[in-house]
Amino acid sequence: QEVLGEDKLMAILKERELKIYWGTATTGKPHVAYFVPMSKIADFLKAGCEVTILFADLHAYLDNMKAPWELLELRTRYYEHVIKAMLESIGVPLEKLKFVRGTDYQLSKEYTLDVYRLSSVVTQHDAKKAGAEVVKQVEHPLLSGLLYPGLQALDEEYLKVDAQFGGVDQRKIFTFAEKYLPSLGYAKRVHLMNPMVPGLTGSKMSSSEEDSKIDLLDRKEDVKKKLKKAFCEPGNVENNGVLSFIKHVLFPLKSEFVVLREEKWGGNKTYTAYEALEKDFAEQVVHPGDLKNSVEVALNKLLDPIREKFNCPELKKLSSAAYPTASKAKPGEKGTKNSEPEDVVPSRLDIRVGKVLSVEKHPDADSLYVEKIDVGEAEPRTVVSGLVHFVPKEQLQDRLVVLLCNLKPQKMRGVESQGMVLCASSVGEPRQVEPLDPPAGCCAGERVYVEGYEGGEPDEELKPKKKVFEKLQADFHVSEDCVAQWKQRNFLTKLGTVSCKSLKGGSIS
Repeated sequence: QEVLGEDKLMAILKERELKIYWGTATTGKPHVAYFVPMSKIADFLKAGCEVTILFADLHAYLDNMKAPWELLELRTRYYEHVIKAMLESIGVPLEKLKFVRGTDYQLSKEYTLDVYRLSSVVTQHDAKKAGAEVVKQVEHPLLSGLLYPGLQALDEEYLKVDAQFGGVDQRKIFTFAEKYLPSLGYAKRVHLMNPMVPGLTGSKMSSSEEDSKIDLLDRKEDVKKKLKKAFCEPGNVENNGVLSFIKHVLFPLKSEFVVLREEKWGGNKTYTAYEALEKDFAEQVVHPGDLKNSVEVALNKLLDPIREKFNCPELKKLSSAAYPTASKAKPGEKGTKNSEPEDVVPSRLDIRVGKVLSVEKHPDADSLYVEKIDVGEAEPRTVVSGLVHFVPKEQLQDRLVVLLCNLKPQKMRGVESQGMVLCASSVGEPRQVEPLDPPAGCCAGERVYVEGYEGGEPDEELKPKKKVFEKLQADFHVSEDCVAQWKQRNFLTKLGTVSCKSLKGGSIS
């Protein structure tokens, strides 16, 4: 959007490639507006620039303690993983980037001395003015907020760069650096600024305003919900967060945008210039509902690889530790507004592909089998199933099944069952039962999910009193194509749909 020091930029480029850095304070979780600087970093790399990404951990603490000291290391690690996942999602080669943490050099003797030197020449007025758009403003500001702009100015010298890149909200800090670095004998740097993307509510997209932003790890149903509530008035192109996201993120990354709509409304339309899309929206040729649905599809394609990367136990644990939810209320106390919502959604179920390793009749029950089932863990699970009268033993042996894994283990006639084999059942008499079939080629342990709920995290264990499975199971059924579904949404693995052999219209239990 703006460049300060363009003459200097051109002079450097006549001699060599530009050295540039982009920094981010490791405070709240990064959201989708971070794709704006990420796409520009991709442009810098294509242009041959040497790019450094700074995880400004000390800045995060100085900014009104947005990141408590005890969480600083965890949040910095979280940022490092999530920013790298974003860059990989848009095809940026990480080997061309240099990643640095602020505390790697900001605690050195030389840097600390420069902070003192700078504080001896900067006025309180200038320091406060410089941080006005970036540092959280409160009635009684802490001294740390006044130090923040000076540290960011010194970073330019200590990272040995020609230029700093950031949002236009950083402009006052950039002009502060241009004014004060020469007073320490250091060179002025070039400053490049990208526009700020309005949030979904029309104001700036902010980590602290939940409804204004879409987190990089939001589930697909959360993305849908937030886009549905987003401000997108028919014909209104002012402060329209949905249109702005298309303009500043999706167009730069893909050079086109496809509006998805039914044939009766004109069918899909591909735009290769943002201005044409904005004109059609202003003239109400494009409906807000179609625009939101199209953004949802495009955005989920960007987020899927990031969600996938963070689906491993190590990064799930890091995410929870870096951003802990409010502690549960003690007996007699009301819960906090940050406590976990009790949404009964299919992503709370831990359903996996299992391979039956052995099948034996239960020693004390004629109708029960005791199976050993591999679900990708160190040891197979013991599972008790009431299938003796419906499925011959030899049809279960070595077959793939679909197993619900996070029920509370329960003893069935003296044998503890560590899961439930999900089966289709006929509606009429005589009753018929068929185990659900994962797609051919699946491996033991692969996740089974419901379409649209791929990104959710299962409960560690379903609490019997909450009856989460029972509430969801009421809407499980088999389609006329023998596909397992929840509310007309297919059960899926990454290889396709889960089905049964013949029980059309049946129930699932």
